[in-house]
Amino acid sequence: MNTKLTLTIEQSVIEKAKVYAKGKGRSLSDIVENYFKAIVKEEGALKSDSTPITDSLRGSFKAPKDFDYKKELTKALSEKYLQNG
Repeated sequence: MNTKLTLTIEQSVIEKAKVYAKGKGRSLSDIVENYFKAIVKEEGALKSDSTPITDSLRGSFKAPKDFDYKKELTKALSEKYLQNG
C-alpha cells in the first residue's frame, strides 16, 4: 500500500532531482522510495558507514595480490597535482 509522505527539502535540490528523474525516465517518488529501500534493506544485516552505491560496487574489482594501494594512490595524486602545476 502506498502512503503519501511530505518532505521539506531545499527548492533547488527538488528542481535538480526532478531533472535527474526525468532524465532517467522515472518519477521522483520512485527514486526516493528505492533509495529508502536500499538504506533499510536486510534488517538483520550488519550496519556500515557505506552508502548503497558503494555497497553495490563492493566486490566488482579484484586487484592483483601484489597491488599496493597506497603506492598507486600516491602516484596518481602526484601526477594530478605536481606535474600539472
